[in-house]
Amino acid sequence: MPDGALVARKDAPIGGQAVLEGVMMRGVSIWAVAVRTPDGAIDVTSEPLVSWAKRHRLLRLPVIRGVVALGESLKIGFKALAISANAQLEPEEEEEIGGWMWGLTIALSLVLAIGLFFVIPVGATSLIKDWLGSALLFWLVEGVLRTAIFIGYIVAISRLPDLRRVFEYHGAEHKTISTYEAEDRLVPERAKLYSRLHPRCGTSFLLIVMVLAIFVFAPIGLPAWYWLVLSRILGVPLIAGLSYEVIKWAGKNRRKRWVRALMWPGLMLQNLTTREPDEEQLGVAIAALDAVLAVENPDAADEQPIEIVA
Repeated sequence: MPDGALVARKDAPIGGQAVLEGVMMRGVSIWAVAVRTPDGAIDVTSEPLVSWAKRHRLLRLPVIRGVVALGESLKIGFKALAISANAQLEPEEEEEIGGWMWGLTIALSLVLAIGLFFVIPVGATSLIKDWLGSALLFWLVEGVLRTAIFIGYIVAISRLPDLRRVFEYHGAEHKTISTYEAEDRLVPERAKLYSRLHPRCGTSFLLIVMVLAIFVFAPIGLPAWYWLVLSRILGVPLIAGLSYEVIKWAGKNRRKRWVRALMWPGLMLQNLTTREPDEEQLGVAIAALDAVLAVENPDAADEQPIEIVA
C-alpha cells in the first residue's frame, strides 16, 4: 500500500491501544500490533478477527454488543501486550512470557479493578449507612467516592516515570486514528498536527462507567451489606454495556457543541493518560494502522459493525 494511502471508508470502526513501545490497532476483520524493538526496527504482527457478534444477532443488540465488544477488546488487548512485551526481550533471553501468565494477569486485573472501583466504595459507604439515613445520600456518597478513587488512581499512575512512554504511544494512537478519520495522509508529519485527545478513549469510557454506576445502583436501595457488594459485582457488565452505548453515541455526534460539553471531563482526564508523541512513535502507530488498512475490506463490514473504544 502506498505511504499514507487510505483504503477503508472514513466511518469504518477503528480502535486501538497503547502497549509496551508500540500500538495495537483494530479494524473490522483484522487487528495488528506494531512494536519498536530494541534494535530500532518496527515489528508488525497481525491476526484475522472474527467478531463474536457475527455468531448471533442477539450479540449485536444494544448494551449486549457493548459487553461483547469490551470482552473482545480485553482479550485482544492482553494478547497485544504480550506480543509487545516479548518483542522487548533481548536475543539471549529465550524464555517468552507464556499464555498462562497473561491469563492470570487478566484475572488479577479484573479482580483488582472491581475491588478498587466497586467493592471498596460500597463497603466504605456501608460503614456509615446508618448515619446517612437515606438511600439517596448513600448512593450519592458511594458514587462520589467511586469517582474520586478513579480520578485519584489516574492522577497517581500519570506521575509514574515508567508509564510515560506508554502514555506517549497512547497519544500517538489517538493522533493516528484522528488523522485517518479526517481522511488525511497517514504520515507522521500530518498526524502530529491532530489532537492527542479522542472522544472514544478508554479513559473517557471509564469515567462514564463511574458516573453511570450511580444511577444504575440507585433503585437497589439499602439492602444488607452483602447484597450491596454482590449487586456491585454483578452489575459491572450492565454498566459497561450502557457506557459503551454512551461513548459510541458521543463518538458519532462529537461535532455537536452540547455533546462536546458532556464529554469534556473525560477529554480533560486524557491530558493525564496521554502525552505528546514524537514522530518515531507516530510512525509505529501508523505502521499498525497501515497493517489493518492493507487488508481491511470496507464492503465486507457487518451491517452493524462493532465500534471499538480508542
